Amino acid sequence: MERYLRTLGRFWGASMAAELEYPLNFLIELLSVAGNLAGSLFVLSLFYTPGRSLGGWSWEAALVVLGIYTLLDGVTSTLLQPNLSTIVKHVQNGTLDFVLLKPVDSQFWLSARIFSPWGLPGIAAGFGLISYGATQADAAPGAGVGAILLLVASALILYSLWFVLAATSIWFVKVWNATEVLRSTLVAGRYPISAYPAGLRFFFTFVLPVAFLTTVPAEAILGRGSTQWMLASLGVAALALLASRLFWRYALKFYTSASS
Repeated sequence: MERYLRTLGRFWGASMAAELEYPLNFLIELLSVAGNLAGSLFVLSLFYTPGRSLGGWSWEAALVVLGIYTLLDGVTSTLLQPNLSTIVKHVQNGTLDFVLLKPVDSQFWLSARIFSPWGLPGIAAGFGLISYGATQADAAPGAGVGAILLLVASALILYSLWFVLAATSIWFVKVWNATEVLRSTLVAGRYPISAYPAGLRFFFTFVLPVAFLTTVPAEAILGRGSTQWMLASLGVAALALLASRLFWRYALKFYTSASS
């Protein structure tokens, strides 16, 4: 574990040094996050005209859901998209051979090699929105530890979805389009899952676990989450992570190196 942490520090240090050669990117990303957040808040506000609500959620509570979505989108821009989008290139160029020969786990290398600081404004904005919404909604005290666990669980679920989809590049070349479809579908997590019709609620809970990405952690932060759903979220995260690991090992059986 110590060796992997030391390796991770060197990975991210080198990535930061390379990325910070273009400091203007930080301002561009900051403006992009501000624009996206303003647009999301505007759309959300349309559901809160006098006499209307969104799935039984107050405005302040819905801000927590939106904050978690913004946080996860920042994580995607910081770690998932920069790293997992390169799996396709490694397969196409044959450089995955070199990754498999390295004295570190290949899934770890492919998932954590690059750290992009340009997603940090999104992460900060997400935390800020969560804190503001929870404070305004008078969130119950003492929900901190469970909420943190569920946020970690939601990040692991999101990672597993991205990694499994990226790993299919061993069979299919144009996987990047599919990852964009996934990212567009996960936009549904901006709003509480109870705001959707019954059919979509089922789909976003048991097929594509959007509910476990934003709504379940938001309920825990607000102090009104049920123990069953919290345990289910942790279970889904563990299963998703295990599935990504098993799928990667299975996919490698079909990988033919550049020299074969």
